[in-house]
Amino acid sequence: MTADDKADMAEAESSAIELDAEDTEAHDEVTATEPVAKKRGGVRKWALPVVLAVALLASAGVAAWMYFNQYRPDQQTNADAQRVAIDAASSGAVALLSYSPESLDQDFAAAKERLTGEFLTYYTQFTEQIVTPAAKEKQVKTEASIAQAALAEIKPESAVVLLFINQTTTSKENPDGAFAASSVKVALTKSDDRWLISAFDPV
Repeated sequence: MTADDKADMAEAESSAIELDAEDTEAHDEVTATEPVAKKRGGVRKWALPVVLAVALLASAGVAAWMYFNQYRPDQQTNADAQRVAIDAASSGAVALLSYSPESLDQDFAAAKERLTGEFLTYYTQFTEQIVTPAAKEKQVKTEASIAQAALAEIKPESAVVLLFINQTTTSKENPDGAFAASSVKVALTKSDDRWLISAFDPV
C-alpha cells in the first residue's frame, strides 16, 4: 500500500466518522422533538373540547339573561297578556257589582275569589255588614255589564284597567229598575299567574 493509498483511506474514514456524527446529532434532534410534538398534539386534543364547553356555557348564560331580563317581561306584557288583564278586570267588576237576594252568599263568594289584599278585606266587611242586610230587606238585585274597557298600564306583576260600566238595579220599591253608568279604575295584582283585583276606584 502506497502512502497515497493510506492518505485516501484515512480521509475516507474521517468522512465516515463525520457522517456518523451528523446522523447521530440529527437522530438526537428528532428524538428530542418527538415528545414536544406529541405533547403539543395532546394539548390540542383536549383544548378544543374545553374551549367549546366554555363557549356553550357562555352562550347559555347569555340566553338565560336575555330570557329573564328581556323576553320574559316582554312576554308578560305583550298583547295576549294585556287581553288577559282586561278580561280579568272586566269579569271581576261584573262579579263585584252583580248580585241577587236569592243567591247573595254564592254571588259574594264568587266575587271574593277575584280579589286580593286590603280590597278583599274591605269588600268582605262591606258586603256582610251593609249590602247583605239591605239586599235581603229591600230585595235589591243588580246586574252589571261592561260598556268599554281600556288598559291604562301593565307590568309583569301589576296592571291598571279603566272600565265603563252599565248597571241596572231593581228592588221591591222600584221593580222597574234604575239604570246607572259609571267609570272605574281597576288595579290588578298578579298572584299565581292570575290577575286579582287589588283596588276598585270610581273616576
